[in-house]
Amino acid sequence: MDARDADLKKDLDAGLRARKELGEEYESALIESFLEKVDQRIDSTIDRRVRRQLAEQQMVVARGSQSPRATDSWAERFGFGIVSLVLAVPLSAIGGALGGRAGLLIAWLGIVGVNVAQAARTSPGFFGRRGRAAEDSDWRD
Repeated sequence: MDARDADLKKDLDAGLRARKELGEEYESALIESFLEKVDQRIDSTIDRRVRRQLAEQQMVVARGSQSPRATDSWAERFGFGIVSLVLAVPLSAIGGALGGRAGLLIAWLGIVGVNVAQAARTSPGFFGRRGRAAEDSDWRD
């Protein structure tokens, strides 16, 4: 529970105590006061989220329409490669045992295909496609 939740809980407790002391004739005013505070809290949360999304969109535009997740981290790519190599051993054994050389070839074509698809997804310029940012770079030959 963060500090703002604690503040709302304190306000609710204070409103309930005030209702007990003031009586039922002030109940609607106390409820409206508490609901006003809840509305302000919701509005501030929504404003914060909208500002964050707007800032993210501005960053995407500033990066040349390249989303922040267009390139994954090195650790994710390394982990994917390790997992594919670990799974290659049993897949090779199964493919070789059931289909001979053809089964082994099919298993390895599948492994290579999955890795190529992953590389193309994480590296937009993998197949020689250059983005606008690469064309506008000062590092040209």
